[in-house]
This record gives sequence, C-alpha cells and structure tokens, in this order.
Amino acid sequence: MKVAIVHDWLTNMGGAERIILILHELFPKAPIYTLVYNSKNMPDDFRNMDIRTSFLQKIPFSKKKYQNLLPLMPIAVEQFDLSEYDLVISSSTCCAKGVLTRANTLHISYCNTPMRYGWDFYHEYIKDKNIISKSLIAGLMNHIRMWDKVSSDRVDYFIANSNNVKKRIQKHYRRDAQVIYPPVNTDFYTPSNKDEEYYLIVSRLVSYKRIDLAIEVFNDLGLPLVIIGDGPELARYKKIAKNNITFLGRLSDEEVREYYRRCKAFIFPGEEDFGITPVEAQACGRPVIAYGKGGALETVVNEKTGLFFHNQSVDSLKKVVTDFQKGNYNFDKKTIRNHALRFSINRFKKDIMEFINEKINSF
Repeated sequence: MKVAIVHDWLTNMGGAERIILILHELFPKAPIYTLVYNSKNMPDDFRNMDIRTSFLQKIPFSKKKYQNLLPLMPIAVEQFDLSEYDLVISSSTCCAKGVLTRANTLHISYCNTPMRYGWDFYHEYIKDKNIISKSLIAGLMNHIRMWDKVSSDRVDYFIANSNNVKKRIQKHYRRDAQVIYPPVNTDFYTPSNKDEEYYLIVSRLVSYKRIDLAIEVFNDLGLPLVIIGDGPELARYKKIAKNNITFLGRLSDEEVREYYRRCKAFIFPGEEDFGITPVEAQACGRPVIAYGKGGALETVVNEKTGLFFHNQSVDSLKKVVTDFQKGNYNFDKKTIRNHALRFSINRFKKDIMEFINEKINSF
C-alpha cells in the first residue's frame, strides 16, 4: 500500500503536529503534503521527512503570515496530486481534508475540529474588526463555508479527536465520526516529589485561549503564576500583569516538564477542542483548574483530577482558585496520573491502526 499524509501547515509545534509525528512513525515511507512548512520552527524530526509543500510556500512571508492566505488554501490543497496513493490520511483543522483523491483511494481524516473561525467561533473572531473588515470577511467566509461543507464529502471516514469535536462534525458536515483521543507522551511526562507554590499555564498566547482572564485573577489574588509560551498577545499580557506573574517564553519539553512536575495546579482558562496541556499536567500528577466547557470535560474529572469553573469570568475563576488555595480539596498524584494514562501514545497507536485496518478491509 502507498500511503500519504496531509496536514494543513507545519509552522509551529503543537498537539496536531505531534499527531503527524506519530502517523509518520506508523507509516515511515509516507510523504507529508502540507500547504506551508517553516523548518526553523519545527523539531529536527521533521527534517528527515519527505515534506511536499503547495505553491503557497513560494509566496513572500507565507511561513509567518499563512493565515492571511486562507482565500487561496482551498485551491492550493486541491493541487496536490495524490493519484498514486492507496490510502490518504489527512489531519485537518482547516483545509487538509479537501484534497482530491481517486475513487479507489481510501481517505481517512483525523479532524481536530471543523474550521473554528468559519463555524462555531466565527462571531468571536470578527467582533473586534472594523466595519469594512467585517464586510470583507463575511463575503469570504460565506464562500469558505460552502467549500468546507462540500469538501467534507470527499472524506470516506472521519475520526474526531473528542466527543466535543464529533458533535461539531455532525452539526456542520452531517457526518458521523469515530472518537480517538490524541496521544500524550505519558512516558515522558511523569510525577516528581518536588512541590512548589506557583500555578502554571502552558499555552500559545492568542486571544481565544483567555490567558488574560487568568492574569486578571492572579493580579487580584497576588498568587504566583508562571506562563510558558509565546504568541501575538505576549506584549499586551506583559503590560497588564503584575510582578507575581512570570513569563518564560518558549521552553524545551524537558524544561516544561519540570514546571509541570512542581506546580501547585495547572490553569486552563480557555475552551479547547480537546486540549493536550491539561493531560500533560495530569500525567505529572498535578490537578487542573479548567473552564468547564469543550474538551476539558473529557480530560478532567471534577474534584478527582481537577476543578471546573463554569462561567468564563473573573469572579468564577477567582472563586475556584481561592477555594483550592485554602486547601478545601485533596488531590492524589497517583490517581491523577492513572487517569492521564488513558491518553497514552501506545493507546493512540493501537486505536488508530485498528480503525485504519478495519476500514481498509471493508473499503
């Protein structure tokens, strides 16, 4: 069998890109087709892969401003010639699932989410735009949504990364999906006996992650908060944060692991499709304080491996952090870690291969 892997873009390392690493481990001869590839921001593992980019790669500044090329992405992804492959596995949050395949090619799409800014979070993304931008975006996204729905019919079988995303696939594409949770390296993320008093956030610093909410809460409480990560909101967050909040930027996995291991609790204030970082924190035996919506409802067990705040507001998060700080809850490291083990890499490999083999045999 000839296999190809398709991914939206390879510009920064995140949960979706870790899935690509494992898919390539399962299918080491498979080339990876992607719209844009920025080798400087990706781990060395990718440099030994056969990565094939679209014509967008040649556009100036495309490696950094690829989001601005959304109008061209449907055309670009349809230009990939996949006619020689028996199996195509797309990993999609945007356009990767829209590739064209032959009638006798099996196309399985691992969907991290239907296009967030086209569907569920469209109005949230445009709310701060001026009236001219809103008008232009409205026309563009109307076209993109039609293409997104039509291109979903090109997929033979969908895999959703959570029940949360499965519901979105059913809503927007009218398609069923099998849930296979993303892999977390639970062999790497392990507990230690060191305990410190700081709270922790590990995240890309973008607005929808709602890091600003956590900053406001910890400004009020004066408790130590460590924020690991980089992104376009970094300068703004530094301006509003008080001295009890520390920004460490982007760190190595080994450094991040040490902060997971020693933190008092992990703070997760945004709504995510799944959310890898809360599981990594739990694998290190640390409780999670999370917004009780989206993927967190599937990865955190309230009052067993963490706590939920149910309104995305300062008062709601502040109350839960205050109760936790007072010692009103007792969490066991071993119990928290055992829960995280259900998201291990070996479990993911087993589930994904069983699904693929089943569909190959019935295709």
